[in-house]
Amino acid sequence: MTLDQKVRLVEALFDQLERETQQFQDKSGLGCVSGCGKCCSYPNIDASPLEFLPWAFQLFLSGKAEDALATLQENTPKTCFLLTPVSILSKGHCGSYKHRGLICRLFGYAASRDKHGNLRLATCKTIKEEQADSYRIASEAISKGTYVPVFTDYYMQLNQIDYQMESKIMPINKALKMALEEVLQYYTYRPVPTLDRQIG
Repeated sequence: MTLDQKVRLVEALFDQLERETQQFQDKSGLGCVSGCGKCCSYPNIDASPLEFLPWAFQLFLSGKAEDALATLQENTPKTCFLLTPVSILSKGHCGSYKHRGLICRLFGYAASRDKHGNLRLATCKTIKEEQADSYRIASEAISKGTYVPVFTDYYMQLNQIDYQMESKIMPINKALKMALEEVLQYYTYRPVPTLDRQIG
């Protein structure tokens, strides 16, 4: 499978998840607090390089991959490299929201299974406290069968695209770096794709 095919499969999976999480948000009324960014500033976020292959590929097409890799190699920040400070009052937002990782897409609007196989909504303390009624109603609805994306289901689907890249779970900035290295290495001796792709 070519790298571009992998990118397209990851993007298609993320598009599917985007629709599903949006439907869940619409039904549940749950939503991130504007300008929060607390989960993004957590220093120990893990991810796989495959999640960021579309991000790395778009940077490559726009001629910015080598600069991003050099920045990551010189000074790896404690928080996610993509976190963009907005103001003193706001912790920040994703600098590449369209190409954010799987964990970033799932957290808050997906469920994990407990040891008994029951689905539990995985969301932040802020949502649980500030949207307590909506959280309680959504949790009850999930226990009665309302559809919610499930973490393991999506990780298994991602795993089927490229087992080796997906099975390498590591700190998020290392995953970003490896995704960039994968793209740059792949195109070292291959022609640059001449694709009509939106650079974002």
